Amino acid sequence: MPWILDRRPDGFRPIVVDNGSTDGSGDVARSLGATVVYEPARGFGAAAHAGLLAATADLVCFCDCDGSLDPRQLPLLTGPLEAGQADLVLGRRRAERPGAWPLPARLANWELSRRVRRRTGLGIRDLGPMRAAGRQALLSLNLADRRFGYPLEMVMNAAAAGWRVSEVQVAYLPRIGKSKVTGTVGGCVRTVRDMSQVLAR
Repeated sequence: MPWILDRRPDGFRPIVVDNGSTDGSGDVARSLGATVVYEPARGFGAAAHAGLLAATADLVCFCDCDGSLDPRQLPLLTGPLEAGQADLVLGRRRAERPGAWPLPARLANWELSRRVRRRTGLGIRDLGPMRAAGRQALLSLNLADRRFGYPLEMVMNAAAAGWRVSEVQVAYLPRIGKSKVTGTVGGCVRTVRDMSQVLAR
């Protein structure tokens, strides 16, 4: 948490969603100046959407808090929005070190991105967790998934609404600690299952 919050760019106000942590992460984040939101409903989408609802800025960014993504890269994503060149900007991950992006997660992302390209015509190559868009515009998408399908639903609904969706390359680092998703085959299977349900809808 300190590594992440110490790297927030000037002018960016951090919101950390406590989604049932038991290690005091919320207290640490609060002590470092972050706004902490408690979301009792478990799930990636539940946490992400709680952060969106708590935000007040015109532009909002999403970033995992596990050290795999450096918040100092966030201006790369907000730049195209501020310039009027895009409505949703995704961070296309580039692994910086061996093992940063485990093969099961990489393959799952490749397959899901392929399906999205085929379904929407978008040229995206990554459904990564670092992304930025306008707050009110995101709320207008009426995102309903509260599990791992949330980031995919965002892209699919944005495409259906005619949004300009673009990518910028961001460095991807080995996460701190073991992931319940990318670190296990089972986690990747759950993610693909949740996202496949979004595609089926």
